[in-house]
Amino acid sequence: MFHFNRCQHLKKITQKCFSSIHVKMDKHAQQFLSRTFALAELRKSWYSTHSLVGDKNIILMGPPGAGKTTVGRIIGQKLGCCVIDVDDDILEKTWNMSVSEKLQDVGNEQFLEEEGKAVLNFSASGSVISLTGSNPMHDASMWHLKKNGVIVYLDVPLLDLIHRLKLMKIDRIVGQNSGTSMKDLLKFRRQYYKKWYDARVFCESGASPEEVADKVLNAIKRYQDTDSETFISTRHVWPKDCEQKVSAKFFSEAVIEGLASDGGLFVPAKEFPKLSCGEWKSLVGATYIERAQILLERCIHPADIPAARLGEMIETAYGENFACSKIAPVRHLSGNQFILELFHGPTGSFKDLSLQLMPHIFAHCIPPSCNYMILVATSGDTGSAVLNGFSRLNKNDKQRIAVVTFFPENGVSDFQKAQIIGSQRENGWAVGVESDFDFCQTAIKRIFNDSDFTGFLTVEYGTILSSANSINWGRLLPQVVYHASAYLDLVSQGFISFGSPVDVCIPTGNFGNILAAVYAKMMGIPIRKFICASNQNRVLTDFIKTGHYDLRERKLAQTFSPSIDILKSSNLERHLHLMANKDGQLMTELFNQLESQHHFQIEKVLVEKLQQDFVADWCSEGECLAAINSTYNTSGYILDPHTAVAKVVADRVQDKTCPVIVSSTAHYSKFAPAIMQALKIKEINETSSSQLYLLGSYNALPPLHEALLERTKQQEKMEYPVCAADMNVLKSHVEKLIQNQFI
Repeated sequence: MFHFNRCQHLKKITQKCFSSIHVKMDKHAQQFLSRTFALAELRKSWYSTHSLVGDKNIILMGPPGAGKTTVGRIIGQKLGCCVIDVDDDILEKTWNMSVSEKLQDVGNEQFLEEEGKAVLNFSASGSVISLTGSNPMHDASMWHLKKNGVIVYLDVPLLDLIHRLKLMKIDRIVGQNSGTSMKDLLKFRRQYYKKWYDARVFCESGASPEEVADKVLNAIKRYQDTDSETFISTRHVWPKDCEQKVSAKFFSEAVIEGLASDGGLFVPAKEFPKLSCGEWKSLVGATYIERAQILLERCIHPADIPAARLGEMIETAYGENFACSKIAPVRHLSGNQFILELFHGPTGSFKDLSLQLMPHIFAHCIPPSCNYMILVATSGDTGSAVLNGFSRLNKNDKQRIAVVTFFPENGVSDFQKAQIIGSQRENGWAVGVESDFDFCQTAIKRIFNDSDFTGFLTVEYGTILSSANSINWGRLLPQVVYHASAYLDLVSQGFISFGSPVDVCIPTGNFGNILAAVYAKMMGIPIRKFICASNQNRVLTDFIKTGHYDLRERKLAQTFSPSIDILKSSNLERHLHLMANKDGQLMTELFNQLESQHHFQIEKVLVEKLQQDFVADWCSEGECLAAINSTYNTSGYILDPHTAVAKVVADRVQDKTCPVIVSSTAHYSKFAPAIMQALKIKEINETSSSQLYLLGSYNALPPLHEALLERTKQQEKMEYPVCAADMNVLKSHVEKLIQNQFI
């Protein structure tokens, strides 16, 4: 079973870590190792209580009208086990009266108590139990049931529920007072269902009870088969006599480790989960948070993060930290072009969409006895976003998780630099590097692969290194949600019907954002073309057109769009691995060649496969400024320079036969000097604050970003170190910060 396997696997990882260190383990290291083993045993115990074996019950939970009783009977017939309906078999037999009579007799509050007491006095094993709609509102009875069962939530669309209840002639349910509509009460009830379920069955409109029953059984199988969803390195080579499980990692391990030990990136060993057309249609009217919960539950096994806990993380991440309630709204720009606004988070860039959530995922996955130092390279936006995200962890988590972000000292905008430095907190620091982003990113990868250094940090300071760049799967995965959500918003707004194709155009440097769109397509979103938009650093555009990734004689140019001033695109490796049918040997050869010879060429068949889905072009600095100017003059909308790059490319290469969603990856407030130059505003040499107020006076869309405006008002200037582009210097900074934080 999985539970024992995961426990043993964690032990092996820890033992391997210490055995690779060529120093004598001191008392601190021995204690650290003992704590890790204790954690492994704790995880073993936890998982054993959550497996569906032997006498466990299948417990169906959901609102009135969800079909729990009918579905339960079908499952009972399929499994040949006892079926228990709480209404008929427990409550009415206990009370000797009907449920409706009891409700009328004692009222809402007393009914919940009486119902809870009846369930507390009941026990069963190996059965299918159909709960009442109000059972989840009584904590003690739900804990009683949960001890010996797996709770499956039948999540039925709200309009379907109301329609069913009308057909059943049910016009009042527990908790419904005069003046409260059925719709409002059903919405209110959802908070209780989310609290208890182990697995969710998303019931699309029109699904038959038989279809729902099959989904329940599949959900139980997935819940039980916890070894099935694993991750491999893009550079892993499968020996013919070796089973897949040998070197596979679980989601939590991929998040903790960040980068694979062989230098590759973690990817799912199997295909992405795919939603049916009906399931997607049922999400059209959902909120961003609801969509995120459904999609991420499909991608993260509950053994790694229980569904209810994942839901809490998502609500924390997106609940109050975004200026727009829609989180990532889609705005019609003109013609067939739509803007996906990804800048409403606290630091004003698309990085917030993942880095408000990823720290909570990371904190959940790591062992409680370990300290972690997160190393991050930033080309501009990631730095402030990661510092902000990890600063929002609770006090205990901040004491064991710290962040250091390395940024090119002269390779980000003045506002981005001030934002990164100003985002330093008690568990997060910024370090300027006298080089470019590619050096920072390569240096971090080399530090991870330096086993002597990482081993020394583990033994000497009890600290393990990890990452929060998009090389970390836990950082990349949440980005899939907003690409899917954007398509659903176009359906919701009536611009397209579900199934109609769209193109996406994304300003691209490290390939993570556009790769997330590829994954959204794999999950069932009908994206036709992925348009890769480059600035003058057009290595990706040249590669997509030729199949030749060539860094020779190519120097990084500083542009108005610094976040895509990147030549070494890390996440491209993930996509090539996918196209090459997970050929780890090929990935090893290609990227070793890139490291040693600064170029590689893929075969013609792979070039053709790449070009089936991808189109690419680039934008000059003059074209970028002209696009900002012309868009403002025609629509009153101000594009940031990265979005302008994407619009220029979309205008040039998209055939206008379907909508194109242009990703707006940052708010223009972060690049005020470039915007003022584009709009031909002369007062460029003003302070950041006055520049933003001046832009605000234009009453353009989108409005000024309040959090960014507040940043310009901060008078305190925070200090930060600047270091040479030298690996040993960077490592000494890492060690010093670990000493300050954890010792």
